[in-house]
Amino acid sequence: MRIVFRGTVQGVGFRPAVYRTAVSLGCRGSVRNDGSSVTVEVDKGEEFLEAFLKELPPLAHVDSVEKSEYTVPDSVKGFTIAGSSRSASEHIPSIPADTAVCPECIADMKHGRRKGYPFTTCTDCGPRFTLLEALPYDRERTAMAAFPRCFRCGEEYSDPSKRRFHHQTICCPVCGPSYRLVDSQGNQIEGDPIATFASMLEEGKIGISKGWGGMHISCTLGRVKELREWYGRKYKPFAIMVRDAEAAERYTDITPEEMEQLTSPQRPIVLLRKKRNDETLELLSPGIDTVGVFLPYTGMQVLLFDILKTDALVMTSANPPGEPMITDDNEILNLGADMYLLHDQEIINRADDSVLRLCGEDVFFLRKSRGNIPCYYTVDEKEDVAAVGAQENLAGAVASKGRIYPTQYIGNGEGMGVPEYLEEAVRLQIRLLGARPSIIAEDLHLAYLNRPFARRLAEETGAEIVDVQHHWAHGASLMVDRGITDHLTVLTLDGTGHGDDGKAWGGEVLSCTLEGYKRLAHLEYIPLIGGQKAVHDIRRLRLAIDMINGERSNTGFSDQEVSILTKLANNSVGTSSFGRILDALAYSTGVCSERTYDGEPAMRMERYLDPSDYEDYSTETRNGVISTAHLFSGLGRMKDPTAEVSGIVRAILSEMVDIACDDAASNGESRIGITGGVSYNVPITLMVRDLAKARGMDVVTHCRIPNGDGGISTGQAAIALRRA
Repeated sequence: MRIVFRGTVQGVGFRPAVYRTAVSLGCRGSVRNDGSSVTVEVDKGEEFLEAFLKELPPLAHVDSVEKSEYTVPDSVKGFTIAGSSRSASEHIPSIPADTAVCPECIADMKHGRRKGYPFTTCTDCGPRFTLLEALPYDRERTAMAAFPRCFRCGEEYSDPSKRRFHHQTICCPVCGPSYRLVDSQGNQIEGDPIATFASMLEEGKIGISKGWGGMHISCTLGRVKELREWYGRKYKPFAIMVRDAEAAERYTDITPEEMEQLTSPQRPIVLLRKKRNDETLELLSPGIDTVGVFLPYTGMQVLLFDILKTDALVMTSANPPGEPMITDDNEILNLGADMYLLHDQEIINRADDSVLRLCGEDVFFLRKSRGNIPCYYTVDEKEDVAAVGAQENLAGAVASKGRIYPTQYIGNGEGMGVPEYLEEAVRLQIRLLGARPSIIAEDLHLAYLNRPFARRLAEETGAEIVDVQHHWAHGASLMVDRGITDHLTVLTLDGTGHGDDGKAWGGEVLSCTLEGYKRLAHLEYIPLIGGQKAVHDIRRLRLAIDMINGERSNTGFSDQEVSILTKLANNSVGTSSFGRILDALAYSTGVCSERTYDGEPAMRMERYLDPSDYEDYSTETRNGVISTAHLFSGLGRMKDPTAEVSGIVRAILSEMVDIACDDAASNGESRIGITGGVSYNVPITLMVRDLAKARGMDVVTHCRIPNGDGGISTGQAAIALRRA
C-alpha cells in the first residue's frame, strides 16, 4: 500500500514515528517527506495504518489519509527513511509552530551530557517556525544549518530507539548554539551566562534576553517603576513570566479553563484577573483588573527560574515603542539595558508572544503569534489571494488551495520598520505555500502605510487590487472563524475604520455576506475635533458631545480654547465609533483623564461595566442612526460610576442587538455576531449575549481568529477569495 498523510506532518517527528511502527510490525518499505505531505510505501498496509494512527506524535495532526495499491519490490529487505523530496505538489504544507520545551527535555537538562544546556529539544518540542527558512523541514533549511551535528548527536539522530531519532535540530553543548552575557557596551561578562544574568536581575538590574522568536526586556517585580521610567512606558501593562502554575495561582484568580491555556504547549500570555489589593500587580497594569501571565517555554527560561529566588519576572518584548521586536544582537545594544543574554542561533522569523483571554469557553486572541502561528483556516474557495490587513495590530494573510494562512502578529503599521516586517512575513507565506495571488486585498483607508506594498505585490504577480471596507472585513473574519459561508448579521464595534462615506466608523450593525454587506444602523456621528488629536486627547470627545447637547461640562479647556475647538469641530470628520464612546465615558466619570496607549480609556472602563448592575437608560434609532450624545447629559464625575456607565452602555447595545436580531430573523436565522476590538471587553460581550438571549438568539463570537484588527487580513482574504 502507498499511504499519503497530509496535515501537520513536518517537523513533528512524523517520519521517525512511522519508522518505529513499521519496524515493530516487521514491515518492508520506506517513508519520505514530499514537502506538503508524508508518503509511506509499505507491505503490510492496513495493519501498519491501524497501528500508526494510534501512536501519532504529540504535535502531529492528520487532515487526510490517501491510500492506493502499491507493491514493495522484493529487493527491499527492511524499512527505511528516504530523503525529502522538494517536488511541486498540488497540496500545501502545514508549517510547524514553536512548542514549549517538553518535560522529558527539562529532565535531560538536569543530568547527563545536556545538563544545563538551554537548547535541549526533541521531536516533541522546541522552535520550528522561528528558525525555518524553507520546506521540507530539514536541518539544512533551518538556522541549525550553521551547527553540524557532532558524532554523539549523529548517533542519537540515527537510533530509532532514541527520542531524538531524525530530530532535525538535535544538538548538545559540543555542537550546538550557546549563550553569552554582555554588558551595555557589548563587552562579555565572565561566568555562567544564565546564572550571572539571574544574579544581576535580583540585584535590581534591567536586562534583555534572547529567546526563540525575539528578545525580552526583563526585571524583577520590585523594579517596575524604574522600568517604566527607563522604557518610557507610563501606564501600559507589562506581562509577567512566572515560575510555574502554583505561582500563577498566587498572583491571580485563575480558572481551570485559563490554567489549561496557560500550561498548554503553546505557552501564550493569558490575561488573568489579579488578586485584589496587590500593589505590585497594580503597578504592572494600572487601573485594569487583569494582568498578562505566561510560563517559561524555552530551555533558557526554565534554567533561569531554576536559579532565581523570585517566582516572577517582568517579560516584555524588546523593541523601541511602535517598532518591531529586535532580533539582531548588535542592534539590541541601542536599547541601553544593563546586560544582555544573547545566543548565536539566528532568529529567521520573528514571533512575538501570543496574547489571549477567555470569555466563557471562547478564546479571544488579542495577538496570535508564537506557538499559534503558522496555522490555517479552511474555506471552500481554492484560488490564491493575499491580504495586507489594516493599520493597528497588523497581520497579513495568504490563501491558497482552500486554506487561509495568517501571518504572525506584525505590530502597528505606522511604526518604523513595521510595513517592511509585514512585507517580509507575507512574502515568506507566499514562498512557503508556492502561491501566486490573483487578488491583493487592502483596507479602504488611503493613508495606510501597507498600501504601497500591496501595489508592488500586485504589479509583480499581475493581480487585481481590491479595497475592502474595514468593518465588513471584521464581519467576514468572524464568518471564517465560525465556518459560516452564507450570511451573518454582526455588531462590529471598535475604535475606528474608514467608512464608505469617508467618516470614521466603529459602532455598526452590518448584514454581511462574503459578496457584500448592508449597513443597517450605526451610532450617532460625533466630531473628532482635530482628527487624530481627539483620539489621544479624550477631553475633545466630551467637548464634542457637549456641543451636540448644547451643554458645557468641565473639560479643562479655557474659553478661548473652546471657541477655537468649536470652530474646528465644524470641519472635523465624524465618528460612529463605540470605542470613542467608551473613551468619552472614561473621561466623563474620572476613570481615565488621559490616553497614554492604544485602548487605555476603554480598558480602564471594563472594571466599571457590570452586566447585572445597571441603571435604566434608553435611546432610539432614526433613519438608521442610534442616538448616543443625549446619554451624556448630566453625566459627571462619580466615586462609583458602575451602575451609571453600565446602564448607558447597555442601552446602546440593546438598540443595536434589537436591530441585528430583527435582520437575522428576517433571514430565517437564530444567531447574530459580535466582532471588533471592543468585543475583547468581556462585560460588553456578556451584555450582548444576555440581550440576544432575551430575543431568542444566540451570539457568535471569535474563538480562533483575533477579534480586533489582527483578524482583518483574514476577512479581507475571504472576501477576495469569493470575488476570485
